[in-house]
Amino acid sequence: MSFGVIFSLTLYFVLMLGIGLYAWRKSTSNSEEYILGGRQLSPAVAALSAGASDMSGWLLLGLPGALFVSGLTQSWIGIGLTVGAFFNWVIVAPRLREQTERYDNALTIPAFLSSRFPSKALTLRSVSAVVIVVFFAVYTASGLVAGGKLFDTAFGDLVDIGGLTRYQTGIVLTMGIVLIYTLIGGFLAVSLTDFVQGCIMMLALVVMPIVVVIRAGGLDVTAERMFSVDPNFLSMTHGLTIIGFLSAVAWGLGYFGQPHIIVRFMAVRSVKEVGTARNIGMTWMVISLLGAIGVGIFGRSYVVGNDINVADPETIFIVLANTLFIPLITGFLLAALLAAIMSTISSQLLVSSSSLTEDFYGLFLHREASDRTMVNVGRICVFLVAVVAAYIAWNPDSQVLGLVSHAWAGFGSAFGPLIILALTWRGMSGWGAVAGLVVGAVTVIAWIALGFNSSFMGGPGVYEIIPGFIAAFIAILVVSLATPTEGEFRPLETPAE
Repeated sequence: MSFGVIFSLTLYFVLMLGIGLYAWRKSTSNSEEYILGGRQLSPAVAALSAGASDMSGWLLLGLPGALFVSGLTQSWIGIGLTVGAFFNWVIVAPRLREQTERYDNALTIPAFLSSRFPSKALTLRSVSAVVIVVFFAVYTASGLVAGGKLFDTAFGDLVDIGGLTRYQTGIVLTMGIVLIYTLIGGFLAVSLTDFVQGCIMMLALVVMPIVVVIRAGGLDVTAERMFSVDPNFLSMTHGLTIIGFLSAVAWGLGYFGQPHIIVRFMAVRSVKEVGTARNIGMTWMVISLLGAIGVGIFGRSYVVGNDINVADPETIFIVLANTLFIPLITGFLLAALLAAIMSTISSQLLVSSSSLTEDFYGLFLHREASDRTMVNVGRICVFLVAVVAAYIAWNPDSQVLGLVSHAWAGFGSAFGPLIILALTWRGMSGWGAVAGLVVGAVTVIAWIALGFNSSFMGGPGVYEIIPGFIAAFIAILVVSLATPTEGEFRPLETPAE
């Protein structure tokens, strides 16, 4: 490993730890500051924090890898995500920012749901916390898998360390750095590091496709090589079935139920600034997704033209970084990948620990705990969730995209319909909320267990978020219409207490 790579990565690590220290001094005196940054995020920080915590290593590993293998048909995932993210900003963001403050200044999604549906408060907080911790353990594991693959692929010249393989060493190092700044600085540290990491990610995704095309000899040569690989490589519809299309664009449904993303909406300084944050966030997302598509498509052309072996398609970004750039720039690009990985892991760890702290410890074990005690318990929970995620990620054969897709579907189905209807429908009842949460989560788990996401009725698999989202939506409507709703909607005109 060259000095240039070490220098760039060291600089990146120091920057992240420095932000964590700043946040510790600025915003960890009570639970609201540690969990939600005191609701004082600027539009730019909120937008890029939501985007960076959303995309994770999937943006630089999973999506380029899928495009590298299958061509432009995989871009429908990105299109579905873009549409879903836009409507998430329009439908959920302003309402969630308003209502979480009105409903007893709720700091977590489970706390908001319990205040919104007081008749089923205990049940909703308990079940929500369980769903969040279970699916986030899997989701966080996907980020650690990405960190392991980065270390194993990029630093192949290093020997195994202390009985650990390079892959396992990558998991430990990734988890260690994230834990330090998350434990120290809480939500503000996570959000500020997300902002910086989002900028680094976008810059890397703009630079790499351009350099790949230039080094390949221009667009004409690049296109010619792609057609030589597969005449339909650049087709968005070749071989695409209706089920395949729906499974790809259905990724967008997941946005409405991702706690680590929508919690950013709760932390924006004011409802009036949500529109500005939306514009910034959507611009960042479109540029970054186009860059990721370019890495996968142009990367396939480049490795074919130069006879480069790529053992794992999900490492194409790393292979190109090592092949095309001087060590100093390679280090920056690898830091961008680490940024994508760490930004999501830190957000997921914090949301998981917040639910364990606020919705389990504070609810069942110590109702009168002081703010300082709650902050310290939150830090312990961050560590515990990280350990479980590392255990899940320890297998080097794990796939980033597969782990992300399961967790994404789980959250999207369990919380998506629930959040949308809780914010917009006065007729929703407490029992309806519980039904939607349970039915959505159980449907996704059952669909995966039965293998219907791989093969359904003799045909291609159906992405589990489709049946999960639909089943949860129907469950909420049916149960709510059959049960009383009196006292379970506080009109927005009522001043916050």
